[in-house]
Amino acid sequence: MKSVLTSRRGALLGGIAAAAGTALGGRFAPLAAQPLAKQGTVDGPWAVELFTSQGCSSCPPADANLGALARRADIVALAFHVDYWDYIGWRDKFASRETTERQRAYARVLKQRYVYTPEMVVEGQAHETGRERGDIEALLAKAQKKGGPRATPELSLVSDGSLRVQLQPYALGAGSADVTLMVYDRRHATPVASGENQGRMLEDFNVVRRMKSLARWDGSAASWTVAERLQSGQGAAVIVQGADHGPVLGCNKLEPMVSG
Repeated sequence: MKSVLTSRRGALLGGIAAAAGTALGGRFAPLAAQPLAKQGTVDGPWAVELFTSQGCSSCPPADANLGALARRADIVALAFHVDYWDYIGWRDKFASRETTERQRAYARVLKQRYVYTPEMVVEGQAHETGRERGDIEALLAKAQKKGGPRATPELSLVSDGSLRVQLQPYALGAGSADVTLMVYDRRHATPVASGENQGRMLEDFNVVRRMKSLARWDGSAASWTVAERLQSGQGAAVIVQGADHGPVLGCNKLEPMVSG
């Protein structure tokens, strides 16, 4: 099938209307999308994953910082809302057990004594609260200094609206890698009626709504076509990382232009 939209550098990506139906609860100016990286680049994109909750009073500054990172072409910024704050008076409608388990898996791999929010995991290798931009920039700088080629996936939409993911050969050594697709809502505004953030209008960015494991990858050339149709206000990201939540080897995102 003919590819009609691609995530390679120089592709046509436009602004996206932030208000996508009543679920967003508010209107915002469009967010500008930028050209994304092509496969094999040594300069990103880089993955930043925020574990957050609308029930956590410490999380809004980290949410805002993720929103700023999400605007950068060299960053794949994703928010995973966890469910262990739901008992305290406000149920986060974006939270799930699946996203919580992703955080717990990182905690095991990174040898953390406990999980916490907010937590930003950079490149699957290091973590900080994400409340201070300087701390995250320092972790990004450290990851970027390692250099070397990236296993950057190419994402494209084909003519029937499905999503294609392609990877070129990559030297994995003796190990293997997990290839995971995330579909996310680019922006939400939620009035919070109870809990620690009672009375606040919370803004959340790049909220992961669905995760799908595409493969345990051996490093050979591969492609997948996924019957995953992006809705207005959504984007897709793919993270390639060492098996079982290891270091990120490459990532990319696709944010189609929508009208409005």
